[in-house]
Amino acid sequence: MSAGIVTLVLFAAFLHAFWNAIVKGAGDKTIVLGLIALGHVVPGFVIISMTQAPGWHSAPYILASTVVHWGYYYLLNMAYRLGDLSIIYPIARGLAPVLVALGALLWVGENLSWMAWGGIVCVSLGIMTLAGGVFSGTLPLAGVLAAIGVAVIVAAYSLIDGVGVRRSNDAMGYIGWLFVAELAVAGYIFATRPQRLLQASAKTLCLGFFGGLVSGAAYALVLYAKTLAPLGIVSALRETSVIFAAMIGVTWFGEGPKRNRLIAAVIVAAGIVLVGVVR
Repeated sequence: MSAGIVTLVLFAAFLHAFWNAIVKGAGDKTIVLGLIALGHVVPGFVIISMTQAPGWHSAPYILASTVVHWGYYYLLNMAYRLGDLSIIYPIARGLAPVLVALGALLWVGENLSWMAWGGIVCVSLGIMTLAGGVFSGTLPLAGVLAAIGVAVIVAAYSLIDGVGVRRSNDAMGYIGWLFVAELAVAGYIFATRPQRLLQASAKTLCLGFFGGLVSGAAYALVLYAKTLAPLGIVSALRETSVIFAAMIGVTWFGEGPKRNRLIAAVIVAAGIVLVGVVR
């Protein structure tokens, strides 16, 4: 794989960690998440104007994914109100591929290699290190549970969209309509909190919408990279976002202890790579 593609995927990983940092640093996280959902709609309309419709048989999957994303935004909001970025992000993103792998083992009978099991152990050790503050009283249990909930939802919409995009007439068309459907999430948030939306500063409005564009760009860059390089390698590089999030947390937000959290994030990222590449 060329250095250009590696750089592209690493940049996408950074962008994903960056928009999560925007949510973490926001005063009104709910309004910002609504703006991020709205930020997906604009590229969504651009995509559907240039692609084939995914077909009516894709509608149930798009609807299901949109409903699941509702829960994703809700739990992400809760998690970042209760816990640090350098803890919540690695737990949420680290557990998701493990849950997908175990789900495939239990429900589909897909066997896991010894290296994949080693990856699951790595992820578990990293997450146990990050979540150790629960036992010492320095980290709210509710924050860790919310992060685990986010992981469950990420695994759920990954499976839903994985099936939905395969059954669609056009993969990019499916993604475009999936982005446009987030208008329902943004509409609900703004309609139920009109005063908070009106009171939001211009900086918050611009930053939230920018976060949505960044999120959409991160997803698009990874998809583009997958057309140019092996899927397993691209997916593995994409999970370096766990390390980026830990670095942003300890440097931008001053979270700590720095050394332990960075080491734990590297362990989680290594485990994800093993699960994703050799499964």
